[in-house]
Amino acid sequence: MGLTGFGVFFLFFGMILFFDKALLAIGNILFVAGLSFVIGLERTFKFFFQRHKMKATGFFLGGVFVVLIGWPIVGVILEIYGFFLLFRGFFPVAVGFIRRVPILGSLLNLPGISGLVDKVGESNTMV
Repeated sequence: MGLTGFGVFFLFFGMILFFDKALLAIGNILFVAGLSFVIGLERTFKFFFQRHKMKATGFFLGGVFVVLIGWPIVGVILEIYGFFLLFRGFFPVAVGFIRRVPILGSLLNLPGISGLVDKVGESNTMV
């Protein structure tokens, strides 16, 4: 969990500091390594390399590679797109959980935010 947490921290800090290449690269490596340690190598490979997730995996890992070779803005855009494609099935669960949290649930029901959250919370199949 620590590696994953540090990975997210370095990714966030790298974006705050105007897409610092070194911080983003360290964050990517720590995040992927932490994910592998948390759920195991075999389950990590099974998750990333499912037939219906190949496009998402390509964008995510391609973004990591692009950050590592030195184009941080393009790489982060590719990673974010791949991340949303990879974890699309998890968003309805997360939205449902957040709606049950007292303060956050009432924030998600505000007029402007409610429609957006409903759209994110819909369960869609991977295309």
